[in-house]
Amino acid sequence: MDSLTERTPRVVSAVKLLRAAERRKTGLFLAEGSNAVTEAVRAGVVVELFFREDSAERNGVVLDLAHAEGVRTHPITERAAKGLSDTVTPPGIVAVCRAVDVDVTAALVGTPQLVAVPVEVSEPGNAGTVIRVADAVGANSVVLLGDSVDPHNGKCVRASAGSLFHLPIARERSVDTGLDALRSSGLTILATAADGEVDLDDADELLSGPTAWLFGNEAHGLSPSVAAAADHRVRIPIHGRAESLNLATAAAICLYSSARAQRRSAHK
Repeated sequence: MDSLTERTPRVVSAVKLLRAAERRKTGLFLAEGSNAVTEAVRAGVVVELFFREDSAERNGVVLDLAHAEGVRTHPITERAAKGLSDTVTPPGIVAVCRAVDVDVTAALVGTPQLVAVPVEVSEPGNAGTVIRVADAVGANSVVLLGDSVDPHNGKCVRASAGSLFHLPIARERSVDTGLDALRSSGLTILATAADGEVDLDDADELLSGPTAWLFGNEAHGLSPSVAAAADHRVRIPIHGRAESLNLATAAAICLYSSARAQRRSAHK
């Protein structure tokens, strides 16, 4: 089989998915790299897969998995691989996937115990890292509120390191609707705040119950109205000279603290 070129209709259509408007229009997105593609295949969301012909041996495991799952695979030229990637050094394997985001009610189905809630987050790398951390600590889902970044953005997909395919990801443009849904699911809503009335070091009892953590925009944090709408505002104590923590680091600390408190409570 000849390798598909950058002018092949299938490749041309896939390249368009680098644009947010095309992703919204088609309900499809790209996942690149062996790790992300493997997890996408396992999740059953891959429509078709492109691989640079000279990478077939290196990506043999994921290609075998794709074949076993009945996924169409296409060898492509190096130039086509570059066109399908938004990275400086394309990994040589890209999957066209069905969008994975769900309605907020679907993300909160059952009795969720821990939910990560980035609010108005604009940096895709941070959003992807929060998804990865949420997956690592065993959170039930991630709910992106307000005008947040598209989780299908290439940088977000890469930063999630495959976790995008492991747990429900919801987007809700209305912050108020999202907060109502979290509260209706029995979750205590906690907001990260530098001047919070609760110190994270003293919050184990609070964290041991079903919890949703609100994490604010990278530049401005949570708006005063959103922070005020939370049940509690929690500050992360900083004992050194750092002025503050970035979004992804704060999310990792808070989500891990909740997961640990919940495990301890369950074992009592």
